[in-house]
Amino acid sequence: MRHFYFLICLLIFTSLGAQKKSSPKQTRILFVFDASKSMVAKFENVSRMDGAKNLFYRFVDSLGKDKTMQFALRMYGHTVKYPPGDCKDSKLVVPFGPNNLPLIKQKVSEAKPTGITPIEHSLTEAANDFKDNKTNNIVIIITDGIEECGGDPCAARQKLMSKGIIFKPFIIGIGLSPEQIKTFECVGTFYDYADQSTFSTITNIIQQQKMNKTTLQVNLLDNASRPKETNVNMTFYDFDRGVYKYNYIHTLNYQENPDTLYVDDYPTYKVVAHTIPPVESKEAKLASGKHNIIAIDAPQGYLNIRRSEGAYNSNEKVKCIVRKTNEMNTLNVQLLNTTEKYIIGNYDLEILTLPRIYLDHNTIEQSKTKMVEIPNAGRLQVKCLEGGDGCILVKRNNKLEWVCNLSTQTLQSFNLQPGNYVGIWRAKSLKGSIYTIEKKFTISSDQMVTVEFFK
Repeated sequence: MRHFYFLICLLIFTSLGAQKKSSPKQTRILFVFDASKSMVAKFENVSRMDGAKNLFYRFVDSLGKDKTMQFALRMYGHTVKYPPGDCKDSKLVVPFGPNNLPLIKQKVSEAKPTGITPIEHSLTEAANDFKDNKTNNIVIIITDGIEECGGDPCAARQKLMSKGIIFKPFIIGIGLSPEQIKTFECVGTFYDYADQSTFSTITNIIQQQKMNKTTLQVNLLDNASRPKETNVNMTFYDFDRGVYKYNYIHTLNYQENPDTLYVDDYPTYKVVAHTIPPVESKEAKLASGKHNIIAIDAPQGYLNIRRSEGAYNSNEKVKCIVRKTNEMNTLNVQLLNTTEKYIIGNYDLEILTLPRIYLDHNTIEQSKTKMVEIPNAGRLQVKCLEGGDGCILVKRNNKLEWVCNLSTQTLQSFNLQPGNYVGIWRAKSLKGSIYTIEKKFTISSDQMVTVEFFK
Protein backbone atom coordinates (compact mmCIF):
# COMPACT_ATOMS: atom_id res chain seq x y z
CA MET A 1 0.00 0.00 0.00
CA ARG A 2 1.32 3.40 -0.86
CA HIS A 3 2.04 5.93 1.84
CA PHE A 4 -0.88 8.28 2.34
CA TYR A 5 -0.39 11.97 1.78
CA PHE A 6 -2.28 15.08 0.87
CA LEU A 7 -0.87 17.35 -1.82
CA ILE A 8 -2.08 20.92 -1.58
CA CYS A 9 -0.88 23.18 -4.32
CA LEU A 10 -1.27 26.91 -4.43
CA LEU A 11 -1.17 27.88 -8.11
CA ILE A 12 -1.07 31.62 -8.50
CA PHE A 13 -1.75 33.40 -11.77
CA THR A 14 -0.54 36.97 -11.78
CA SER A 15 -1.46 39.89 -14.01
CA LEU A 16 1.12 41.71 -16.13
CA GLY A 17 0.62 45.01 -14.34
CA ALA A 18 1.69 46.05 -10.87
CA GLN A 19 -0.90 46.10 -8.07
CA LYS A 20 -2.36 49.50 -7.43
CA LYS A 21 -2.91 50.73 -3.95
CA SER A 22 -6.51 51.72 -4.60
CA SER A 23 -7.67 48.52 -6.34
CA PRO A 24 -6.60 45.25 -4.66
CA LYS A 25 -7.14 42.12 -6.72
CA GLN A 26 -10.05 39.79 -6.18
CA THR A 27 -9.13 36.28 -4.98
CA ARG A 28 -10.37 33.12 -6.72
CA ILE A 29 -9.73 29.64 -5.30
CA LEU A 30 -10.08 26.50 -7.39
CA PHE A 31 -10.31 23.24 -5.43
CA VAL A 32 -9.04 20.20 -7.32
CA PHE A 33 -10.32 17.08 -5.55
CA ASP A 34 -8.96 13.54 -5.94
CA ALA A 35 -11.76 10.97 -6.25
CA SER A 36 -9.59 8.11 -7.51
CA LYS A 37 -10.03 4.52 -6.31
CA SER A 38 -6.96 4.63 -4.07
CA MET A 39 -8.91 6.95 -1.78
CA VAL A 40 -10.73 3.84 -0.42
CA ALA A 41 -7.66 2.85 1.60
CA LYS A 42 -7.63 3.50 5.35
CA PHE A 43 -5.54 5.91 7.34
CA GLU A 44 -5.84 5.88 11.16
CA ASN A 45 -9.18 4.04 10.91
CA VAL A 46 -10.54 6.66 8.48
CA SER A 47 -10.67 6.21 4.72
CA ARG A 48 -8.49 8.51 2.72
CA MET A 49 -11.63 9.82 1.04
CA ASP A 50 -13.22 10.75 4.37
CA GLY A 51 -9.98 12.35 5.53
CA ALA A 52 -9.76 14.33 2.30
CA LYS A 53 -13.38 15.45 2.62
CA ASN A 54 -12.89 16.57 6.21
CA LEU A 55 -9.84 18.56 5.22
CA PHE A 56 -11.75 20.06 2.30
CA TYR A 57 -14.68 21.09 4.54
CA ARG A 58 -12.30 22.83 6.92
CA PHE A 59 -10.88 24.90 4.10
CA VAL A 60 -14.32 25.75 2.72
CA ASP A 61 -15.72 26.72 6.12
CA SER A 62 -12.69 28.88 6.91
CA LEU A 63 -12.15 30.60 3.58
CA GLY A 64 -15.86 30.87 2.78
CA LYS A 65 -16.26 33.47 5.53
CA ASP A 66 -14.53 35.97 3.28
CA LYS A 67 -17.28 37.17 0.94
CA THR A 68 -14.79 38.73 -1.46
CA MET A 69 -13.49 35.30 -2.49
CA GLN A 70 -14.92 33.16 -5.28
CA PHE A 71 -14.62 29.38 -5.49
CA ALA A 72 -14.77 26.59 -8.07
CA LEU A 73 -14.38 22.79 -8.01
CA ARG A 74 -12.49 20.49 -10.35
CA MET A 75 -12.54 16.75 -9.71
CA TYR A 76 -10.57 13.90 -11.21
CA GLY A 77 -10.78 10.10 -11.16
CA HIS A 78 -14.50 10.33 -10.41
CA THR A 79 -16.27 9.07 -13.56
CA VAL A 80 -14.39 6.13 -15.15
CA LYS A 81 -13.97 3.03 -12.99
CA TYR A 82 -10.49 1.61 -12.38
CA PRO A 83 -9.40 -0.64 -13.91
CA PRO A 84 -8.84 0.53 -16.56
CA GLY A 85 -9.52 4.16 -15.61
CA ASP A 86 -9.10 7.17 -17.89
CA CYS A 87 -6.05 9.44 -17.75
CA LYS A 88 -8.20 12.30 -19.08
CA ASP A 89 -10.77 11.86 -16.31
CA SER A 90 -10.64 15.43 -14.96
CA LYS A 91 -13.52 17.89 -15.13
CA LEU A 92 -14.52 21.35 -13.89
CA VAL A 93 -17.60 20.32 -11.88
CA VAL A 94 -18.58 23.73 -10.47
CA PRO A 95 -17.26 26.86 -12.22
CA PHE A 96 -16.55 30.15 -10.50
CA GLY A 97 -19.62 32.05 -9.45
CA PRO A 98 -21.31 33.74 -6.50
CA ASN A 99 -22.86 31.75 -3.65
CA ASN A 100 -21.80 28.36 -5.02
CA LEU A 101 -20.18 26.87 -1.90
CA PRO A 102 -23.25 24.77 -0.98
CA LEU A 103 -23.13 23.17 -4.46
CA ILE A 104 -19.38 22.62 -4.20
CA LYS A 105 -19.76 20.92 -0.79
CA GLN A 106 -22.61 18.79 -2.17
CA LYS A 107 -20.51 17.56 -5.12
CA VAL A 108 -17.64 16.64 -2.80
CA SER A 109 -20.03 14.90 -0.40
CA GLU A 110 -21.41 12.78 -3.27
CA ALA A 111 -17.95 11.83 -4.59
CA LYS A 112 -17.06 8.14 -4.44
CA PRO A 113 -13.57 6.68 -5.06
CA THR A 114 -13.71 5.44 -8.65
CA GLY A 115 -10.88 5.96 -11.10
CA ILE A 116 -7.22 6.79 -11.61
CA THR A 117 -4.93 9.70 -10.58
CA PRO A 118 -3.93 12.03 -13.48
CA ILE A 119 -2.17 14.78 -11.52
CA GLU A 120 -0.20 16.38 -14.38
CA HIS A 121 -3.25 16.49 -16.66
CA SER A 122 -5.40 18.00 -13.90
CA LEU A 123 -2.85 20.69 -13.09
CA THR A 124 -2.55 21.66 -16.73
CA GLU A 125 -6.33 21.74 -17.20
CA ALA A 126 -6.75 23.84 -14.05
CA ALA A 127 -5.06 26.73 -15.85
CA ASN A 128 -8.08 26.94 -18.17
CA ASP A 129 -10.58 27.25 -15.33
CA PHE A 130 -9.72 30.91 -14.73
CA LYS A 131 -11.13 33.40 -17.22
CA ASP A 132 -8.42 36.01 -16.76
CA ASN A 133 -5.31 36.93 -14.80
CA LYS A 134 -6.74 40.08 -13.22
CA THR A 135 -7.30 38.36 -9.88
CA ASN A 136 -5.25 36.46 -7.32
CA ASN A 137 -5.89 32.96 -8.64
CA ILE A 138 -5.15 30.04 -6.29
CA VAL A 139 -5.47 26.29 -6.82
CA ILE A 140 -5.79 23.88 -3.88
CA ILE A 141 -5.35 20.23 -4.81
CA ILE A 142 -6.30 17.50 -2.34
CA THR A 143 -4.98 14.07 -3.30
CA ASP A 144 -3.66 10.87 -1.80
CA GLY A 145 -1.60 9.49 -4.61
CA ILE A 146 1.42 9.69 -6.79
CA GLU A 147 0.80 10.34 -10.49
CA GLU A 148 -0.65 7.13 -12.03
CA CYS A 149 -0.80 8.13 -15.69
CA GLY A 150 2.88 8.44 -16.47
CA GLY A 151 2.66 12.21 -16.09
CA ASP A 152 5.00 14.45 -14.21
CA PRO A 153 3.72 17.23 -11.91
CA CYS A 154 7.09 18.94 -12.30
CA ALA A 155 6.57 18.99 -16.07
CA ALA A 156 3.10 20.46 -15.53
CA ARG A 157 4.65 23.23 -13.49
CA GLN A 158 7.07 24.01 -16.30
CA LYS A 159 4.24 24.08 -18.85
CA LEU A 160 2.28 26.55 -16.76
CA MET A 161 5.33 28.74 -16.12
CA SER A 162 5.99 28.89 -19.87
CA LYS A 163 2.52 30.47 -20.20
CA GLY A 164 3.25 33.00 -17.49
CA ILE A 165 1.38 31.01 -14.81
CA ILE A 166 3.52 30.65 -11.72
CA PHE A 167 3.10 27.34 -9.90
CA LYS A 168 3.64 27.75 -6.17
CA PRO A 169 2.55 24.66 -4.19
CA PHE A 170 2.35 23.60 -0.58
CA ILE A 171 2.57 19.82 -0.04
CA ILE A 172 0.99 18.24 3.04
CA GLY A 173 1.78 14.57 3.55
CA ILE A 174 1.44 11.67 5.97
CA GLY A 175 3.99 8.88 6.34
CA LEU A 176 6.17 9.91 3.45
CA SER A 177 9.79 8.78 3.57
CA PRO A 178 12.55 11.34 3.07
CA GLU A 179 13.12 9.90 -0.42
CA GLN A 180 9.44 10.34 -1.33
CA ILE A 181 9.37 13.86 0.04
CA LYS A 182 12.41 14.68 -2.05
CA THR A 183 10.56 13.75 -5.26
CA PHE A 184 8.27 16.72 -4.66
CA GLU A 185 11.02 19.31 -4.23
CA CYS A 186 10.43 20.53 -7.77
CA VAL A 187 6.73 21.00 -7.00
CA GLY A 188 6.69 22.86 -3.69
CA THR A 189 7.28 22.97 0.07
CA PHE A 190 6.44 19.95 2.23
CA TYR A 191 4.23 20.19 5.34
CA ASP A 192 3.38 17.38 7.76
CA TYR A 193 -0.36 16.64 7.90
CA ALA A 194 0.03 15.55 11.52
CA ASP A 195 1.27 19.01 12.46
CA GLN A 196 -1.69 20.84 13.99
CA SER A 197 -0.40 24.17 12.69
CA THR A 198 -0.33 23.08 9.04
CA PHE A 199 -3.97 23.93 8.28
CA SER A 200 -3.80 27.35 9.94
CA THR A 201 -0.48 28.07 8.23
CA ILE A 202 -1.92 27.53 4.76
CA THR A 203 -5.14 29.45 5.40
CA ASN A 204 -3.13 32.30 6.88
CA ILE A 205 -0.91 32.40 3.82
CA ILE A 206 -3.96 32.65 1.55
CA GLN A 207 -5.36 35.48 3.64
CA GLN A 208 -2.01 37.28 3.62
CA GLN A 209 -1.80 37.01 -0.14
CA LYS A 210 -5.19 38.67 -0.29
CA MET A 211 -4.74 41.32 2.40
CA ASN A 212 -1.03 42.09 2.41
CA LYS A 213 0.54 43.71 -0.60
CA THR A 214 4.02 42.75 -1.66
CA THR A 215 6.16 45.86 -1.90
CA LEU A 216 9.62 46.45 -3.23
CA GLN A 217 12.26 49.12 -3.27
CA VAL A 218 15.36 49.10 -5.42
CA ASN A 219 18.45 50.57 -3.77
CA LEU A 220 20.89 51.96 -6.31
CA LEU A 221 24.05 52.09 -4.24
CA ASP A 222 26.85 54.62 -4.48
CA ASN A 223 30.47 53.69 -3.77
CA ALA A 224 29.80 54.03 -0.02
CA SER A 225 26.90 51.50 -0.30
CA ARG A 226 24.32 54.24 0.31
CA PRO A 227 21.03 54.13 -1.71
CA LYS A 228 21.56 57.61 -3.12
CA GLU A 229 21.68 57.01 -6.87
CA THR A 230 18.40 57.65 -8.71
CA ASN A 231 16.58 58.90 -11.85
CA VAL A 232 17.50 55.80 -13.84
CA ASN A 233 15.16 53.57 -15.84
CA MET A 234 14.83 50.06 -14.41
CA THR A 235 13.58 47.00 -16.29
CA PHE A 236 12.19 44.12 -14.23
CA TYR A 237 12.64 40.72 -15.88
CA ASP A 238 10.88 37.47 -15.04
CA PHE A 239 14.16 35.59 -14.70
CA ASP A 240 12.75 32.10 -15.28
CA ARG A 241 10.84 33.03 -18.44
CA GLY A 242 13.34 35.56 -19.74
CA VAL A 243 10.72 38.24 -20.43
CA TYR A 244 10.33 41.70 -18.94
CA LYS A 245 7.36 42.61 -16.75
CA TYR A 246 7.80 46.26 -15.74
CA ASN A 247 9.68 49.45 -16.50
CA TYR A 248 10.04 52.19 -13.87
CA ILE A 249 12.09 55.36 -13.54
CA HIS A 250 13.87 55.07 -10.21
CA THR A 251 12.79 57.82 -7.81
CA LEU A 252 13.75 59.05 -4.37
CA ASN A 253 10.70 60.06 -2.35
CA TYR A 254 10.30 63.19 -0.23
CA GLN A 255 12.33 61.56 2.55
CA GLU A 256 15.14 60.90 0.05
CA ASN A 257 14.52 57.16 0.24
CA PRO A 258 13.96 54.88 -2.78
CA ASP A 259 10.31 54.89 -3.82
CA THR A 260 8.08 51.92 -2.91
CA LEU A 261 6.75 49.79 -5.78
CA TYR A 262 3.78 47.41 -5.73
CA VAL A 263 4.60 44.33 -7.80
CA ASP A 264 3.56 40.72 -8.20
CA ASP A 265 5.65 38.58 -5.89
CA TYR A 266 5.55 35.31 -7.78
CA PRO A 267 8.30 35.51 -10.41
CA THR A 268 11.99 35.43 -9.66
CA TYR A 269 13.15 38.87 -10.74
CA LYS A 270 16.30 40.28 -12.21
CA VAL A 271 16.44 44.07 -12.34
CA VAL A 272 18.54 45.89 -14.93
CA ALA A 273 19.33 49.55 -14.20
CA HIS A 274 19.94 51.36 -17.47
CA THR A 275 22.92 53.36 -16.33
CA ILE A 276 25.89 53.85 -18.67
CA PRO A 277 26.98 51.09 -18.82
CA PRO A 278 23.97 49.13 -17.46
CA VAL A 279 24.19 47.26 -14.16
CA GLU A 280 21.95 44.50 -12.87
CA SER A 281 20.86 42.74 -9.72
CA LYS A 282 21.21 39.12 -8.78
CA GLU A 283 18.13 36.92 -9.16
CA ALA A 284 15.69 37.89 -6.41
CA LYS A 285 12.67 35.97 -5.09
CA LEU A 286 10.32 38.30 -3.23
CA ALA A 287 8.72 37.45 0.11
CA SER A 288 4.93 37.52 -0.23
CA GLY A 289 3.08 40.18 1.71
CA LYS A 290 6.28 41.88 2.88
CA HIS A 291 8.48 44.81 1.96
CA ASN A 292 11.44 43.64 -0.10
CA ILE A 293 14.70 45.34 -1.05
CA ILE A 294 16.82 44.68 -4.12
CA ALA A 295 20.24 46.34 -4.03
CA ILE A 296 22.33 47.14 -7.11
CA ASP A 297 25.79 48.66 -7.11
CA ALA A 298 25.42 51.76 -9.31
CA PRO A 299 27.99 54.41 -8.24
CA GLN A 300 27.98 57.25 -10.78
CA GLY A 301 29.72 60.45 -11.68
CA TYR A 302 29.41 62.92 -14.55
CA LEU A 303 31.18 63.62 -17.82
CA ASN A 304 31.00 67.06 -19.41
CA ILE A 305 32.61 67.54 -22.81
CA ARG A 306 32.64 71.16 -23.80
CA ARG A 307 34.09 73.99 -25.80
CA SER A 308 33.05 77.63 -25.87
CA GLU A 309 30.67 79.00 -28.47
CA GLY A 310 33.22 80.08 -31.02
CA ALA A 311 32.63 81.93 -34.25
CA TYR A 312 32.57 78.76 -36.33
CA ASN A 313 31.14 76.04 -34.07
CA SER A 314 28.23 77.63 -32.15
CA ASN A 315 25.65 75.61 -34.14
CA GLU A 316 27.79 72.57 -34.81
CA LYS A 317 26.40 69.33 -33.30
CA VAL A 318 29.66 67.49 -32.69
CA LYS A 319 29.33 64.04 -31.11
CA CYS A 320 31.66 62.06 -28.89
CA ILE A 321 31.91 58.26 -28.77
CA VAL A 322 32.37 56.98 -25.21
CA ARG A 323 33.92 53.58 -24.49
CA LYS A 324 35.28 51.84 -21.42
CA THR A 325 39.05 52.12 -21.41
CA ASN A 326 40.66 49.39 -23.54
CA GLU A 327 37.28 48.16 -24.79
CA MET A 328 35.86 48.60 -28.29
CA ASN A 329 32.16 48.46 -27.40
CA THR A 330 30.47 51.85 -27.79
CA LEU A 331 28.62 52.75 -24.58
CA ASN A 332 27.23 56.11 -25.57
CA VAL A 333 27.37 58.87 -28.17
CA GLN A 334 27.35 62.17 -26.30
CA LEU A 335 26.91 65.63 -27.80
CA LEU A 336 29.45 68.32 -27.01
CA ASN A 337 28.37 70.82 -24.36
CA THR A 338 26.20 68.25 -22.60
CA THR A 339 26.61 66.36 -19.34
CA GLU A 340 25.93 62.63 -18.97
CA LYS A 341 26.06 60.27 -15.99
CA TYR A 342 28.35 57.21 -16.06
CA ILE A 343 29.23 54.39 -13.73
CA ILE A 344 32.50 55.34 -12.05
CA GLY A 345 35.61 54.10 -13.84
CA ASN A 346 37.91 54.95 -16.77
CA TYR A 347 36.63 55.87 -20.21
CA ASP A 348 38.15 56.56 -23.63
CA LEU A 349 36.70 59.36 -25.77
CA GLU A 350 36.60 59.69 -29.55
CA ILE A 351 35.36 63.19 -30.40
CA LEU A 352 34.07 63.41 -33.97
CA THR A 353 35.60 66.76 -34.89
CA LEU A 354 37.74 67.29 -37.99
CA PRO A 355 40.19 65.83 -37.36
CA ARG A 356 39.01 63.43 -34.66
CA ILE A 357 40.25 63.93 -31.12
CA TYR A 358 41.19 60.86 -29.05
CA LEU A 359 41.35 61.25 -25.25
CA ASP A 360 42.06 58.10 -23.24
CA HIS A 361 41.81 57.19 -19.56
CA ASN A 362 39.28 59.77 -18.40
CA THR A 363 38.39 58.92 -14.80
CA ILE A 364 34.77 59.32 -13.61
CA GLU A 365 34.53 59.61 -9.83
CA GLN A 366 31.56 59.31 -7.47
CA SER A 367 29.27 62.37 -7.73
CA LYS A 368 32.02 64.44 -9.39
CA THR A 369 32.05 65.97 -12.85
CA LYS A 370 34.91 65.19 -15.19
CA MET A 371 35.42 68.29 -17.37
CA VAL A 372 36.89 67.72 -20.83
CA GLU A 373 37.55 70.91 -22.79
CA ILE A 374 38.54 71.05 -26.42
CA PRO A 375 39.57 74.16 -28.37
CA ASN A 376 37.19 76.00 -30.65
CA ALA A 377 37.31 75.21 -34.32
CA GLY A 378 38.57 77.50 -37.05
CA ARG A 379 37.18 77.74 -40.57
CA LEU A 380 38.82 76.58 -43.79
CA GLN A 381 37.46 77.90 -47.07
CA VAL A 382 38.60 76.10 -50.22
CA LYS A 383 38.29 77.72 -53.66
CA CYS A 384 38.87 76.00 -57.00
CA LEU A 385 38.34 77.12 -60.63
CA GLU A 386 36.80 73.81 -61.56
CA GLY A 387 35.86 70.48 -60.06
CA GLY A 388 38.61 68.19 -58.97
CA ASP A 389 39.83 65.55 -56.53
CA GLY A 390 41.67 66.12 -53.31
CA CYS A 391 41.87 65.78 -49.54
CA ILE A 392 42.96 67.50 -46.34
CA LEU A 393 45.78 66.08 -44.20
CA VAL A 394 46.87 67.11 -40.70
CA LYS A 395 50.45 67.06 -39.41
CA ARG A 396 50.81 64.93 -36.27
CA ASN A 397 54.06 63.58 -34.84
CA ASN A 398 55.93 64.36 -38.08
CA LYS A 399 53.37 62.39 -40.07
CA LEU A 400 50.46 63.34 -42.27
CA GLU A 401 47.07 61.87 -41.33
CA TRP A 402 44.00 61.94 -43.51
CA VAL A 403 41.21 64.21 -42.26
CA CYS A 404 38.61 64.30 -45.05
CA ASN A 405 38.21 64.33 -48.81
CA LEU A 406 37.39 67.38 -50.91
CA SER A 407 34.27 67.30 -53.03
CA THR A 408 34.01 68.33 -56.67
CA GLN A 409 32.46 71.68 -55.76
CA THR A 410 34.47 74.81 -56.50
CA LEU A 411 33.72 76.43 -53.13
CA GLN A 412 33.85 74.40 -49.91
CA SER A 413 34.03 75.13 -46.18
CA PHE A 414 35.23 73.01 -43.25
CA ASN A 415 35.39 73.51 -39.50
CA LEU A 416 38.82 72.24 -38.43
CA GLN A 417 40.51 71.95 -35.07
CA PRO A 418 43.59 74.17 -34.56
CA GLY A 419 46.71 72.70 -36.15
CA ASN A 420 48.95 72.52 -39.18
CA TYR A 421 47.47 71.10 -42.36
CA VAL A 422 48.21 70.23 -45.95
CA GLY A 423 45.65 70.49 -48.74
CA ILE A 424 46.04 68.34 -51.86
CA TRP A 425 44.07 68.90 -55.10
CA ARG A 426 44.10 68.16 -58.83
CA ALA A 427 41.65 69.37 -61.45
CA LYS A 428 39.62 66.61 -63.11
CA SER A 429 40.42 67.95 -66.56
CA LEU A 430 44.14 67.45 -65.99
CA LYS A 431 45.05 63.78 -66.52
CA GLY A 432 48.45 63.71 -64.92
CA SER A 433 49.56 63.34 -61.28
CA ILE A 434 52.15 66.06 -61.92
CA TYR A 435 49.32 68.60 -61.91
CA THR A 436 48.65 67.95 -58.20
CA ILE A 437 48.68 71.17 -56.16
CA GLU A 438 49.78 71.14 -52.51
CA LYS A 439 48.93 73.93 -50.08
CA LYS A 440 50.14 74.21 -46.48
CA PHE A 441 48.12 76.21 -43.96
CA THR A 442 47.52 76.65 -40.24
CA ILE A 443 44.13 76.73 -38.51
CA SER A 444 43.59 78.76 -35.32
CA SER A 445 40.49 78.85 -33.12
CA ASP A 446 37.78 81.23 -34.35
CA GLN A 447 39.85 82.31 -37.37
CA MET A 448 39.15 81.78 -41.09
CA VAL A 449 41.75 80.63 -43.61
CA THR A 450 41.17 80.61 -47.37
CA VAL A 451 43.07 78.21 -49.62
CA GLU A 452 42.92 78.77 -53.37
CA PHE A 453 43.98 75.83 -55.55
CA PHE A 454 44.45 77.91 -58.69
CA LYS A 455 47.41 80.00 -57.59
